[in-house]
Amino acid sequence: MSTAISASGPSAKPARDPRLDFFRGVGMYIILIAHISGNPWTLWIPARFGFSDATEIFVFCSGMASAIAFGSIFRKAGWMMGTLRILHRVWQVYWAHIGVFVTGLFAMLVLNMTGWFEKDYVGSLNLYPFLNNPGPNMVGLMTLTYVPNYFDILPMYLVILAMLPLVMALARIHPHAAMGFCVTLWLVTSVTGFGFPAEYWFSNDSTRQWFFNPFAWQLIFFTGFAFMAGWLPAPPVNRMLILCALIVVLVTIPFAWFRIYREYDFIREWRGDWKFLFTKTDFGILRYIHFLSLAYLAWIAAGPGGSRLFGGRWWTAIVTVIRKVGQQSLAVFMTSMILARLLGVLFDVFGRSVLTAAIVNLLGAAIITGVAYFVAYLKRQPWRQAVNPGTPSRQAAATSGMTGI
Repeated sequence: MSTAISASGPSAKPARDPRLDFFRGVGMYIILIAHISGNPWTLWIPARFGFSDATEIFVFCSGMASAIAFGSIFRKAGWMMGTLRILHRVWQVYWAHIGVFVTGLFAMLVLNMTGWFEKDYVGSLNLYPFLNNPGPNMVGLMTLTYVPNYFDILPMYLVILAMLPLVMALARIHPHAAMGFCVTLWLVTSVTGFGFPAEYWFSNDSTRQWFFNPFAWQLIFFTGFAFMAGWLPAPPVNRMLILCALIVVLVTIPFAWFRIYREYDFIREWRGDWKFLFTKTDFGILRYIHFLSLAYLAWIAAGPGGSRLFGGRWWTAIVTVIRKVGQQSLAVFMTSMILARLLGVLFDVFGRSVLTAAIVNLLGAAIITGVAYFVAYLKRQPWRQAVNPGTPSRQAAATSGMTGI
């Protein structure tokens, strides 16, 4: 939730919001922790205490970043140029997805072939269907009709990005038309369960769909987009709204935290009967409400313009590091998907003691932080400065990370 993006002229640069970078960075660290297999720290990530999780942070913030990165192009250069820019980004994300899958498959094969480990790492990601029938499933991989569950976030984001030109066209009529379309699409998807097949070429009997249904998850993406684009006004700061958000967050805990709901039959029965309200695949309405409540509280806590994010010297340094990770979210995400599986191997070898958990998680955090800083360095194109000393390239640095994800 932020103020609308603005530009005073053709040379104006998109405004960077420290809150956006910070919370994207927080989401990246949580996603890494969540993807490390058998990680004791996953018992304490926000997803354990509420219906929403880091995926909502990831998609919502990507929508906000897309409003900055792409919204101004649609507004200044026109719909056609904006659409071409989106197609270019879709192309990049598509090959990022293919690259992550191939690298992940290769890493799991190498781990199995060493013979050093008892665990079947290929099987742990359910990749044998692909290896046992590589021809049809390669077609499925390239056409996104074979989408293994572990490799499902980027395809979802790719489809949502592809929807942006349509939404922007509707926004030219009126922003309410754009948001009305998004809400209607979410409702229709929730009622019909329509989605893309995840194993089209694998088995004629398979009914598995993409774990993240893009037609449902687009709602949270375009909510973030709408706040940053100014289609939706920033919510007022008042005690009643803060109280309501707190109540939503606190009341949700017994229905989401397994240590509580497993002890009470009526809560378990409620979860079974009303699962569609918080389903992850079709983005249940309670996930939306829970996330917006958390986002509002985080927005209040961060202060106007993110002023409360910056305090003492050490805290400011930590925030700066987290923001850097948020600015390079695509590179960090791709790295974390593979890194998480390799860090899980360390747990399998050395156990899951308190000390081991701390070492493995902090090691992972350090690696993705290093990746973020290295990618940011490359985006500054240091070779140009080396060729022409005194004329460093600033354009790439100015928009570094503002590509939606």
